[in-house]
Amino acid sequence: MKQRNLLVTGGAGFIGANYVHYWLEQYPNDKVVVLDALTYAGNKANLDSVESNPNFVFAHGDICDTGLVEQLLKEHHLDTIVHFAAESHVDRSITGPDAFIETNILGTYSLLKAAKKVWIDEPVSEGKAPLPHRFHHVSTDEVYGTLEPNDPAFTEETAYAPNSPYSASKAASDHLVRAYHHTYGLEVTTSNCSNNYGPFHFPEKLIPLIITNILHDKPLPIYGDGQQIRDWLFVTDHARGIDLVLNKGRLGENYNIGGHNEWANIDIVKVVCKLMNEAFAADSTLSTRYPLAKAAMKGESETLITYVTDRAGHDRRYAIDATKTNNELGYKPAESFETGIKKTVEWYLGNEAWWSPLCKK
Repeated sequence: MKQRNLLVTGGAGFIGANYVHYWLEQYPNDKVVVLDALTYAGNKANLDSVESNPNFVFAHGDICDTGLVEQLLKEHHLDTIVHFAAESHVDRSITGPDAFIETNILGTYSLLKAAKKVWIDEPVSEGKAPLPHRFHHVSTDEVYGTLEPNDPAFTEETAYAPNSPYSASKAASDHLVRAYHHTYGLEVTTSNCSNNYGPFHFPEKLIPLIITNILHDKPLPIYGDGQQIRDWLFVTDHARGIDLVLNKGRLGENYNIGGHNEWANIDIVKVVCKLMNEAFAADSTLSTRYPLAKAAMKGESETLITYVTDRAGHDRRYAIDATKTNNELGYKPAESFETGIKKTVEWYLGNEAWWSPLCKK
């Protein structure tokens, strides 16, 4: 692979930060510029360990600022955009969809405009060939809608049927990326991924919420009957998948990145409860460090489970069929759910200084 200079949008968020760590470790000679607005889910502390890396640059700014994006592309001679930046929490999209429309649709449009201008329009206007480039758009399985229990998993050919303002905004951004490829020749790829979990996951999401609520002896809220099914993928495996798409993927194509790992929400919660009980039983210092975690100390974390009114329009099941990505790119997750969830619980238990301030947001 040739050396790349990457712009990673949303690189201070959960998946973006893990991707930055992965990329700089795998490709230490590449330059990585992170553009992040540092909204509530963006946390510059996620990047502390790479801040001193001479090949890393952080830019605080909004992807809707097209001029700033153009400036970064030119100043750092960037040839690749990996676009993670998005409003991503379904509940927030239901109560306040405006931010989702602005960031996910208009923000993606802003990036596409800047990329086209710098990589294609300006060189061509000077009588030169377009600059070598790649725009990789990171999307979600939620654009495909919902599945019944016996339905086959989503493939890249599944018709889009988004059911929330969040998934609708992501579907719109997917279509914009595709249009810029077919209309203007922008070299793009898109990946649609299943639910990620792992380090740096903002505490409002299911798995970190359950962990941190157990540590505070708070109720573990479960929507409806808890039988909503999701396909789960360890976040570093997602980064590996994008790596393969960038280096082997065909231009203009979509690639599903999934874990072949379906779990009902209630079963996920019970697994986390079990791991928390075992952790407290095995390490007596945890009771001192987390004195509020009374149920975990007794090995009774499941008693905190509380069923609440289901989310409006809650999709019943998501499942990714990653056959195309497996066959074309040789992709296979390295982590099983059992190994990944254990690493995740251990990370949260060891990083209270990271998540504790975020629980107050």
